[in-house]
Amino acid sequence: MSEELPPSDAAREEAVDEVRATDADAWATACAEDLEAEKARRRAEYGPPPGSAAEELKKLVDAVADKLSGLESPLFGAVAGPAAQQVVRQVVQQAKDAVEPVIERNPDVFDHLAAAGNELLAAYRSAVQAQERRWTGRDDDTDPRDLDERRDRGDDDGPGERIDLD
Repeated sequence: MSEELPPSDAAREEAVDEVRATDADAWATACAEDLEAEKARRRAEYGPPPGSAAEELKKLVDAVADKLSGLESPLFGAVAGPAAQQVVRQVVQQAKDAVEPVIERNPDVFDHLAAAGNELLAAYRSAVQAQERRWTGRDDDTDPRDLDERRDRGDDDGPGERIDLD
């Protein structure tokens, strides 16, 4: 029989590192596959995710331009209709040509504007809710059923007197 020497410490460490690297790669690969599958499922269920604010603005400009270009106006009559429609198309195209470079040069500005709009909306909601609480004279923490029970027992602080009709 031949004697086999046990592997040296360096060889053992290399083997362990190789197994760990393989495990880490397998884990990363499995996570990436799961993430792609989840993204595909969400796209199928909800449609494509919204783009940045700049992309969404560009889509809006395109949609409005297409709608205005295809719009036939009965106001101009049959004679002026084609000429008026051509003028509308030219104006829409000029507006589109003016807006698109601004969107392309400053896409982050539109993201910031969208975020600022969300913050303003949240502040407005907060102010309106606070004002509604003052108008109605109640807090959201108070359960309306507690008010009904207090009325039934005659514990109101009002000037009237509770009369039992039974």
